[in-house]
Amino acid sequence: MAFTVVIDTCVLYPAHLRDTMLRLAELGLYRAQWSRDILGELERSLVGAGVARRSVSHLLEQMTVTFPDASVLGYRALIPSMTCDDKDRHVLAAAVRADAAAIVTFNVRDFPSESIDPFQVEVIDPDTFLLDQLDLSPRAVLEQLELQAAANRREPTSVPALLDALSRGGVTRFADEVRRRRV
Repeated sequence: MAFTVVIDTCVLYPAHLRDTMLRLAELGLYRAQWSRDILGELERSLVGAGVARRSVSHLLEQMTVTFPDASVLGYRALIPSMTCDDKDRHVLAAAVRADAAAIVTFNVRDFPSESIDPFQVEVIDPDTFLLDQLDLSPRAVLEQLELQAAANRREPTSVPALLDALSRGGVTRFADEVRRRRV
């Protein structure tokens, strides 16, 4: 069975990072999970940033169709018992309910060890997570980045431009390592 992770909203928000993460999940390199609350936050954030509601609805629909088993159910009753940062309790509750090995988030500090240790859930920043994926499946990751860049109708349409976008999106070490390996 694939490594199961709950992807926090902050990782799904940057478009190119979301695309990279979901492409790797689609390959089966790991099992992506999220909750209704996570997708709700994503929807509010994208609409708040000026993305058309219709486009956001289409994105969420495509995520649901592509990953029909990604939605974690039955986690809401666990939220009050979580001891991490208040705004991220729903994320930890979803991870516990999904029996996830990890949460991928930029908000690592919101999950102190005393809040996650009882559940044996690791909290990983997306840069480290993608570096791990690159180490575990270098060929697949590099091929997906090529396909991702080629699929874009607008910039970034090349891998170097995609890596620049990913770096701006917060995964600088990953982008640098891919550049190093492509030389």
